[in-house]
Amino acid sequence: MNVVLGIDGGGTNTRAALVADGKIVASGQSGSIKRLRVGAEAAEANLRELLNDIYTQAGVKDVRAASCGVASASMPGITEWITAVFDDFGVERSEVVGDEVIALDAAFQGGPGILQIAGTGTNTVGRAPDGGRERAGGWSSRLGDEGSGYWIGLHAIRRALNAYDREEPQAVLKTVGEIWGTPEMDEFINLGDGTPGPDFAALAPAINELAEAGDAVSVGVLRQAAADLIQNVLLVRSKLLRKHKIAGEVPVAWTGSVIGKMRIVREEFFGGLHAAAPQMPVGTTETVALDGAIWRAKRMAGSAG
Repeated sequence: MNVVLGIDGGGTNTRAALVADGKIVASGQSGSIKRLRVGAEAAEANLRELLNDIYTQAGVKDVRAASCGVASASMPGITEWITAVFDDFGVERSEVVGDEVIALDAAFQGGPGILQIAGTGTNTVGRAPDGGRERAGGWSSRLGDEGSGYWIGLHAIRRALNAYDREEPQAVLKTVGEIWGTPEMDEFINLGDGTPGPDFAALAPAINELAEAGDAVSVGVLRQAAADLIQNVLLVRSKLLRKHKIAGEVPVAWTGSVIGKMRIVREEFFGGLHAAAPQMPVGTTETVALDGAIWRAKRMAGSAG
């Protein structure tokens, strides 16, 4: 049986599927395999647990080809440790690429287009017909990632503290304090400014709920998140058109819970792009990055000797 493996190593969860003869024969989910987020030991344990699960489901002992997309794939040691795990699981051929690579191929299967990733982190990546790539954002949670779940959690608190100083209404501090278990302001600040810091991305769903309930601070944060995502898409579009001499428009796809699950962000994102570039095709359904990893693994398996 010609089995291939696809893995999408997101910032919060890792998803994987085994495919044989064009059909998914096993799939599963585990914690993050991003070392910067969970540490080297936990990342490897999560990957091994996930592979054990889906191999058992499918009743297989080896795999023809595997493609793994993970954030920070280019950092030293990342490819080596994932490849070593693959070797232990009988993977014949493998690759470790950035999560944006598998997401691009999920949307465009090697063709041109712009992908907006907006989940725990953000990244905007465009590919030209000649294969050249342009990007904007995605510079990590501390240095960038505007419009991400992390950014939303952090900046909701920053704006809420500003509103608190001005004696303006806001519901963020009370809600986050309940989540963190910090009823006193000193406790709240010490936790929020601690090292290591709290998981700001985990606050994004609560900020979304507050925005839907009408909290002005939360609404403002989500609208700014959408504006930042729009700006990056338009920036990448401009680079593609100018530097790669593309005739016509470039299609846009997206993936991630910030757009997928936050109505305010999604509506502002679609509306803003349409207003700025009415002829630019924008996908209305979320791109499933795992599909790109599977597509790439199938290509590897087909070219294997």
